[in-house]
Amino acid sequence: MFILNKLKTSLKGEEVFYELEREEKQKIVFNHQLGKKIKIEFQNKIFCINCGRKTNKSFSQGYCFPCFKKLPQTDVCLLRPELCHYHLNTCRDKSWGEKHCFIKHTIYLANTSGLKVGVTRQYQEKNRWMDQGAIQALPLGYAKDRWTAGKIEVLLKNDFNDKTAWQRMLFHESALLDLMAEKESVLTKIQRHFPEQDFSMEEEAISYRLQYPLQKIPSKKQSFDLGKTPVLEGEVWGIKGQYLLLSNGVFNVRKHTGYQVALELA
Repeated sequence: MFILNKLKTSLKGEEVFYELEREEKQKIVFNHQLGKKIKIEFQNKIFCINCGRKTNKSFSQGYCFPCFKKLPQTDVCLLRPELCHYHLNTCRDKSWGEKHCFIKHTIYLANTSGLKVGVTRQYQEKNRWMDQGAIQALPLGYAKDRWTAGKIEVLLKNDFNDKTAWQRMLFHESALLDLMAEKESVLTKIQRHFPEQDFSMEEEAISYRLQYPLQKIPSKKQSFDLGKTPVLEGEVWGIKGQYLLLSNGVFNVRKHTGYQVALELA
């Protein structure tokens, strides 16, 4: 038995690799598990990934309610960075905000369930694309901090989607897009509204291609919830985003962060 955490991702060339930490120093590379039978059994215990306390319900992908209400990483501005309130002196933890929010953030275009715009901390951009199931991504440039990145994203939402439709991302094969063709018009709009000290353009932008370990696409568009289906069995057909694609549906690993499970692969 072990406590679930999100799948760790790495990009080797264009190939996305997934690892699940099962126990200390024990990892499952799911790319090597395609075609195998899997059984995930919920042990009816959920633990907060911050304080470790047992909780009846997980909030914001792995936190107990008290941590959800007090931690800066579960505040509304993490999902909507344009709502940053540090300047109002109401940040939940100023030192955390200074470390994680007052750093360069990448503004990017991605092809997930179609063309979308997004923002993320510069150091984690590739992991962000993989977690979203992007098959293509193009960094446009860098905002000076998270608040500015959020305001740029709001500006671009008039022309681009900022959300990934997970069902379309998983069950439909997206056509490749010419992200470079979109680049100039987007940059022109950003630079019209934001000065150079707020946004710096990526001079040598590279369009990334990402390929996921997919053997088959399940016909059943069912997403399993361990709270309702405590024993999940199927065959591993692929991995994309933070989803295991199984012969009888899909399982969002990240959604179940903090759940104690028993796992078997054969």
